[in-house]
Amino acid sequence: MIPTPMPIPHPATARPRASLLVAATLILGVAGCSHSSPTPSGGSSPQLASSTAVPTPTATPSPAPTPVFTNPADPELAALIPAKVGSQAISIPKVDQFSVTPGDIGEVYGDIGLRFIALQVAYVESPRLSLYAMRLRPPFPPTRDLEPYLASAGQYVGIAGLHREPWKLQAVADRLVWVRPEDNATVAGTMIYTWAADEYVFLLIGVDDSLNRALLAALPGEPLPTPSPRPSGSPRPPATPLPSESASG
Repeated sequence: MIPTPMPIPHPATARPRASLLVAATLILGVAGCSHSSPTPSGGSSPQLASSTAVPTPTATPSPAPTPVFTNPADPELAALIPAKVGSQAISIPKVDQFSVTPGDIGEVYGDIGLRFIALQVAYVESPRLSLYAMRLRPPFPPTRDLEPYLASAGQYVGIAGLHREPWKLQAVADRLVWVRPEDNATVAGTMIYTWAADEYVFLLIGVDDSLNRALLAALPGEPLPTPSPRPSGSPRPPATPLPSESASG
């Protein structure tokens, strides 16, 4: 089993900063008399008769999402993960058997992670594999939108450094996923995958890539984009090969 990463510490509650209040009062006495103009009698002042202006209401901005550091059971999310892939059993612990929360792993995925509301982990002890499945609030991101968070996602599951370059967007099991190979901090043959599928985001790491891909194929995924139809009579553009499933990244 790939050990479950230590939970990312909850963001420390910001301490209120002590504010320095400087007050200055200036009193100015003015001696003198002023002659008051007589108040006109009869009739009301045009200014008094004018109606009072109604203030324009200001729009209240929507509150920003906040990370969720509780993890209630989500049976539908857990049911997405198969109990077995081929002859290999998948362990799916109950939420009270692991300490990671949506807010913990959400810090890895930045603004997208702020919308995580449920987390289910699964694992295989041998060959080692770990899966993190997250449910999130709308709006739901496409897989491409995970790109800014790839380096931190890799570091969360054991990659030594924060590097974006080794990640490749590839077609795997007829869906679009981000793929990254091992580095010097992981076991040889380790592969990491992350992808989005409607209201879910997944992060998968394992040392047996045939098992990795079999589990990936059993989970929800984002379908590959459909090529736009060509107008009739237009010349056929040169073929652009799709990313190979066997590419090492």
